[in-house]
Amino acid sequence: MIENNKNEKQPTKLVVLNKIKKHFSSILMLIVFGLLIFSPDAKSFLIKQLMFTGLFNAEISEVNSTDNTLENHFDFKDYEGNIRSTADLKGKVVFINFWASWCPPCIAEFPSIEKFHSEFKDNDKIVFVMINLDDDIATGKKFFQKKNYSMPIAQAVSKVPEEIYSGSLPTSVILDKKGIVRMRHTGFSDYSGEKFQIQIQQLLDE
Repeated sequence: MIENNKNEKQPTKLVVLNKIKKHFSSILMLIVFGLLIFSPDAKSFLIKQLMFTGLFNAEISEVNSTDNTLENHFDFKDYEGNIRSTADLKGKVVFINFWASWCPPCIAEFPSIEKFHSEFKDNDKIVFVMINLDDDIATGKKFFQKKNYSMPIAQAVSKVPEEIYSGSLPTSVILDKKGIVRMRHTGFSDYSGEKFQIQIQQLLDE
């Protein structure tokens, strides 16, 4: 009897293995799909790979018409707790990024923003305003500390105008020294490219 049971189990295992081999690609796709749904890290990893294609490089508009001047400003609290307004930043190039620690596209683009920030952080003509939209800003601070990011965290303390942020994460905006919106990008992007940094330098030299 024991011998027969062993013989019966053997074909069953072979049938199962054959089914797995036959449907391997479908099973693999289901696993990947499941990871993308339930794992923010998996999502951000996939987005990072897409960014390497060069199709998502950030680009600043050459149009500097006063028609694009930011009219509605907002107040924000910086890392030290100081309240400032975007209206007070005229005369400087301003990079504003709206993000949250639970947002996979935000996580994916952070390394490129960190590189961008490291290149220009000592230039007093540019200001980085990284608006954290976690329920508790302490969560955002903890996330940055864990990743060793040096970008300054801020939090909006007044209503943000829709012309700047309409609810999609991430959103990045660049204002030139005159307060003209030169870039407003919804979705992830790569800010570490040479062309983008040249464009930033041109804004600083204007």
